Amino acid sequence: MNLLYERLLLLALVFVLCIVIWCMYDNWYVYSHAADGRKLMLYKPGIAGAVSPEDSPISDDMAAWLTIDGTGIDYPVMQSSDNIRYLNTDPFGSYSLSGSIFLDCRNAADFTDPYSLVYGHHMEYGRMFGALDDFLSEAYLKQHSKGTLMIGKKAEKTYSLEVFAAMRANAANKTIFNLSDPSALRTELKNHAAVYTEDKDARILGLSTCAEGDAVSRILVFCYLTES
Repeated sequence: MNLLYERLLLLALVFVLCIVIWCMYDNWYVYSHAADGRKLMLYKPGIAGAVSPEDSPISDDMAAWLTIDGTGIDYPVMQSSDNIRYLNTDPFGSYSLSGSIFLDCRNAADFTDPYSLVYGHHMEYGRMFGALDDFLSEAYLKQHSKGTLMIGKKAEKTYSLEVFAAMRANAANKTIFNLSDPSALRTELKNHAAVYTEDKDARILGLSTCAEGDAVSRILVFCYLTES
């Protein structure tokens, strides 16, 4: 009887150990297959030694290149006819659990809408949009408030970015995720943003990611787009 008990206990321990190993492997796999910023930099427009846009293996779905200075956010921005494809597709068109940074399918690809919204997975170590959490600190936001948005695969136009607000919001927030009413968005930010620095008459770019460990909460950072 004791021998049977010991064997069952050993079997249970082995089972638990297998689950732990699988979870560790799963986390490693997702992280290691996240879009590699260093590899992608080979195809960033305007970078010395970069591959020409004509020869770039990045999909023609690339709408822009987004950079927030002093952070790990330095990625191509993809767009498709829906908001599903690039959840699990990398910029090269291959399957990837970490997906891509992508523009809402409702927005104009040249970012001429009054309010454009870009999404990205919340990855560890600041990869993808994992760095957006830091902007909930006013001090951090003010120290990392500059960036650029290069439009198109050939960077036909470049906008300067000025980060001005950051907040947590529910995924069902109709004001934040309604792209057709930027005036309501501005009011929402003034009243509810964790950090809000200034009001400016300029187009707005929102960056959205999931809050870590929460399926319904989002972290959003907002930038003004101005002519470079």
